[in-house]
Amino acid sequence: MTPPRPVPRFGHGSRVPGWDDSVDLSKPPATTPDPATTPVPADLRREIDAAMAKYPDRRSAAIPALHAAQAVHGYCSPLAIDQVAAVMGVTPAYLTSVATFYDMLETDPRPKHDDVYVCTNISCSLLGADELFDAMVAAAAGDAHVHVSSFECLGACDIAPMASVNGEYVGPLTTEDPAQIIEDLRAGRPVLADKQIRYRLSVDPGANPEGPHEFTTPDHRRRTDRAGVGDLEAVTDRLGPSAPVERPPQPPTDGTDR
Repeated sequence: MTPPRPVPRFGHGSRVPGWDDSVDLSKPPATTPDPATTPVPADLRREIDAAMAKYPDRRSAAIPALHAAQAVHGYCSPLAIDQVAAVMGVTPAYLTSVATFYDMLETDPRPKHDDVYVCTNISCSLLGADELFDAMVAAAAGDAHVHVSSFECLGACDIAPMASVNGEYVGPLTTEDPAQIIEDLRAGRPVLADKQIRYRLSVDPGANPEGPHEFTTPDHRRRTDRAGVGDLEAVTDRLGPSAPVERPPQPPTDGTDR
């Protein structure tokens, strides 16, 4: 029997440095910035409040709140984190732990550019994501305003292979699409409008009524509004009536449980 391969570990051991450092109890406890003395742009405050209103626990709004602050400041600067913390009523340390974890949140200043993340996880990889990533890098070569990177999983396996372009999900993609994506970015146009996930068919009857799909027609919206649960008529028209379900006969019962 072949012995198992050793698990790669850090040179200092199997844990991240500092894991066993004791807590310095002499430090003052973390505090929340005082909302009265922490100036926050009105638009940013409204966006953070709107994000918190979507969740029963306000801390669940940390990611959209930090994303909004990053859009204002260019990155999650100490000031940006203090502003979000003051509105959300959490400590800056809590938000810093979130901002340093996610790739799409920056904690260091950087030039403003367009972000293109190509998903290279299993579903996309099986469908050619590696070739797609190479094509995207080649299409953006020499353009300092476009930042292309691979991403472990963007959570859109149903449109694999796919990419996120400035937060807009597009897919399924072919190796011909990267050139069009970069061209659209340079021209300031919507990126691959016919492949944006926002325009795919949705079970939500109110989603994207102006999208390009054949179901989103005035007649579709009329029937959707009447039914309130989606365009069942249009689906039935396309697929036909469902076949009856045949169930096996049930054994007689004498009223006792077995």
